[in-house]
Amino acid sequence: MSVPSWVQDAVFYQIFPDRFANGDPRNDPSNVQPWGAPPTTWGFQGGDLRGIMQRFDYLLELGINALYLNPIFEATSNHRYNTRDYYRIDRRLGSMEEFRALLDLAHGNGVRVILDGVFNHCGRGFFAFNDLLENEEHSDYRDWYHVHRFPLEAYGPGPAQNYAAWWDLKSLPKFNIACRAVRRYLLDVAHHWIEQGVDGWRLDVPGEIDDMEFWAEFRAVVKSANPEAYLVGEIWQVAPAWVGDRVFDGLMHYPLREAILDFIVNGEQMASACAERLEGLLAAYPREHTLAQMISLGTHDTERIYTLCKGDLDRLRLAFFFLLTFPGAPSIYYGDEIGMQGGKDPDNRRAFPWDESEWQSELRRHVRRLIALRRDHQPLRRGLLRSLLVQDPGLLAYAREDESGARVVLVNAGEAAVHTRIPVDSLGWGEGAIAEELLSGVRAPIAAGHLETTAAPRAGAIWTLR
Repeated sequence: MSVPSWVQDAVFYQIFPDRFANGDPRNDPSNVQPWGAPPTTWGFQGGDLRGIMQRFDYLLELGINALYLNPIFEATSNHRYNTRDYYRIDRRLGSMEEFRALLDLAHGNGVRVILDGVFNHCGRGFFAFNDLLENEEHSDYRDWYHVHRFPLEAYGPGPAQNYAAWWDLKSLPKFNIACRAVRRYLLDVAHHWIEQGVDGWRLDVPGEIDDMEFWAEFRAVVKSANPEAYLVGEIWQVAPAWVGDRVFDGLMHYPLREAILDFIVNGEQMASACAERLEGLLAAYPREHTLAQMISLGTHDTERIYTLCKGDLDRLRLAFFFLLTFPGAPSIYYGDEIGMQGGKDPDNRRAFPWDESEWQSELRRHVRRLIALRRDHQPLRRGLLRSLLVQDPGLLAYAREDESGARVVLVNAGEAAVHTRIPVDSLGWGEGAIAEELLSGVRAPIAAGHLETTAAPRAGAIWTLR
């Protein structure tokens, strides 16, 4: 199988490095903002690699076994999507030695680490673009970019007009992937960090690079360094053409997030329509890529899920329940597990509050328990989904089933308890067998091919045979 075997067992934790934990104030910029200050597009708050290491026990206690780090290479912004040097760790995050120490700590605890790969564009300080600014039409790097005319006019207000840039932002000049020298450089970067021990890449805006042959080369280079390296692309639509042996192992599954929001958070879709929608999402991809999709409730590009829930903890708990019982590799955006608030960028990138009095601690316990159940029950990790017929507009029922058995999952997004009979004969749950609900310990017999139970409002349940 071309997809790394470990991914289907992974629970990721996404960290925006400047905002998770400040472990070494000595590498802070001189104008560092106070930790927890309202986030801005330009301000740094001092988060770094040593901070991640110092808080690693927190991550292990939560139960995660994979990290996804937003960009960590040298750049001038707090988000670091404007790379200046792809071979250097940003000095405000720490040193290469500290990065190796983080990798050793992670791998020693069975935790994988993937990095954010920004290969569509770079920053104005990148050596090739800097040379182009200095020498213009005489630059040896003219073919590295899409130059329309000189002078480039790379500073000042307004969009980029004389060269191609991501979303026309002057600070993000777009690479010319058709240039062989650019391809060699970027492929060497990809190979280099895998050789350093990184477990894969999350690829930023890959659809902006309109060259599938580049991604085929990219995959071949990465897999030659480590066949078990994970490649996940930031594609926001249903796009099966972007997974496979010539592209990525999985995608960031934003369409699933939208389905969760519509059914659980916003109440805009009935269970039957949601079930049909989910079946369409699952049918779009082969099994191995379905299990390798990165699924999440939010990222650095979206509003915080607690904010979208308008502070309704029951709905947030149920959204996490759905996420952690669905096929794919769940990813938790730092702080969502404690109920961090945040609107659109940059407000969704607030500093993690390490004062536990600011946490929704019961929510964190709930998430930790769901992660543990996922770890302990193989069908919740490796089983595909089978919809089970339940006639109620707010109640979704499905089985996660593999060769080891089945688990029956109930999601009640409604405001009232629902008494229901779930058909389970197709799962091999025979007459008189006893089923147990994993969260409550409640037991019920199987009778006439059905599991009869009452689903609590805005809550989930997981049933197994005993």
